[in-house]
Amino acid sequence: MKRPYFGILRDMKKQVVVTGMGLICPLGESKEQLWDNLINGRSGISKMDFFPDAKTSKDICRVGAVCNDYRPEFFLDPKVIRRTDRFIQLALSASIIAIKDANLDVSTYKNPERIGVVVGSAAGGVLTIIEQHNIIKEKGPGRVSPFTIPSMIANMPAGYISIYHNAKGPLSCTVTACATSTSCIGDAFRIIQSGKADVMFAGGCEAPLTDVSIAAFGAARTLSTHFNNEPEKSSRPFDSDRDGFVMGEGAGILILEELEHAKARGAKIFCELAGFGATSDASDVVSPSPDGDGAARAIKLAIEDAGAKPEEVEYINAHATSTIVGDVVEVVAVKRVFGDRIKKGLLPISSTKSMHGHLLGATGAVEAIACIMALQTNTLPPTINLDNPDPQCDLDFIPNKSRKVKDLNLIISNSFGFGGHNACLVFRKML
Repeated sequence: MKRPYFGILRDMKKQVVVTGMGLICPLGESKEQLWDNLINGRSGISKMDFFPDAKTSKDICRVGAVCNDYRPEFFLDPKVIRRTDRFIQLALSASIIAIKDANLDVSTYKNPERIGVVVGSAAGGVLTIIEQHNIIKEKGPGRVSPFTIPSMIANMPAGYISIYHNAKGPLSCTVTACATSTSCIGDAFRIIQSGKADVMFAGGCEAPLTDVSIAAFGAARTLSTHFNNEPEKSSRPFDSDRDGFVMGEGAGILILEELEHAKARGAKIFCELAGFGATSDASDVVSPSPDGDGAARAIKLAIEDAGAKPEEVEYINAHATSTIVGDVVEVVAVKRVFGDRIKKGLLPISSTKSMHGHLLGATGAVEAIACIMALQTNTLPPTINLDNPDPQCDLDFIPNKSRKVKDLNLIISNSFGFGGHNACLVFRKML
């Protein structure tokens, strides 16, 4: 039985809203581009071959989700580009887009100590590590760049964003594997709720597309290899023919703001970030708990945190990466939370990873932006490539075509990561 003062404590928390969104991803460099591609079912996955000389393609992934149109020089000073890894460049560029979207000039902000940053990366600067390792082998240790360490450690996107925008408040980097940016958004949410900041940059970034990453995930048999000649069909969550995820790169940044602060400056408010839940499977380093317990508890906690009930949720953006085990476990988890309602097809779910691939630590933030756009437009993005549904995945996954609905008010976004991390965000339309 809940204690009576829980509700009082919830009422004392600051209300958090989203006032800006920025992203660089395989489906575009703005929330509008992302959304247009999602609702039209366009794939951002293409051929990408790090092993062209390999004799067979049977067990090698040759597809990826690449930000082909991204040009860092459109956003960043040449000196910054020379000194940073791509994952930092993606994050900093997305933060510039986000702050512009929020119409907030932080350079003239009177209280920079009230602006913070929580931005993370699951893998960090893997491109830099590989590049500098090759330099050691070819030219010796004396030729290694002095910017190697600042280019490879996972906290540097947050640091660069803080410096660039003069954000002198709380500065952090949460790393929870593929749940990283969802966790970062949740942690930033808590900071504003507690009154320790008025504005937060929150999200994640990733630039993991290297031969080492492909070979390593391939050795774990987690990447798709059956659709190398049809890359747009390779990411197929909940489908019987799925054979692994498609790795991608990108960044997503939200501008979170305390409600009264946003109102006072006349900000456009996209929605409320209403709840956050995080749990651990405490089961296995790689495989999710088969009973879906950890994921289910995270979802329940997030909904409760929002002061809502499961029956109020109207859409789920699934973590579903297109792996054989993971997709089924998520189905088990949502059935535990939503019961007969979801079993009867009364709660739609989709996985936008079918189009933008799995961006590892950046995925949750990009999917959060997709959720916010769904609230804004009363439209649900589809799960593409769902041609032959897995019998174990027997829910309403919005197959292949987006769906217009009368009104959306409350939706959730799931993210799960290696190590047993589970995270869930709840977004609510501002009435």
